[in-house]
Amino acid sequence: MAEQKGSSSKIMVITLVAAVALMAVVVPFAYVGKPIGKAGNADDVDSRIAPVAQLELAKAAPAATGPRDGKTIFETVCAACHATGAAGAPKAGDKAAWAPRIAQGMPALINSVTNGKNAMPAKGGANLSDDEIKSVVKYITDLAK
Repeated sequence: MAEQKGSSSKIMVITLVAAVALMAVVVPFAYVGKPIGKAGNADDVDSRIAPVAQLELAKAAPAATGPRDGKTIFETVCAACHATGAAGAPKAGDKAAWAPRIAQGMPALINSVTNGKNAMPAKGGANLSDDEIKSVVKYITDLAK
């Protein structure tokens, strides 16, 4: 029995020495080409935690000086509804839809635009002068004639 105890101790020591030798050879090769420490992988960390998108706010373009013409106002303010018929707005150029409105006269149309009517907010929801309102009403009614 003493011989068995001695041989198992020898096997254990040989196994332990072989494991240490194997680790001494394998472990250094496991890190070849990989940065060690914070300085080596800072770029890698930055690329992984970088934001997906960035938002930059810029100043709005300066407002145009002087009154705009009817066509410009129609295209920037009125076309959203009057080009598509959204919210029951009569489409620009639709003679049948505009005929009864034109028959009421320009002052009534200008009043409707100035104060709003049905789903249309006052001044079409924009900051329009009286001259600009007259200009855009004339432009839209001319399309329907």
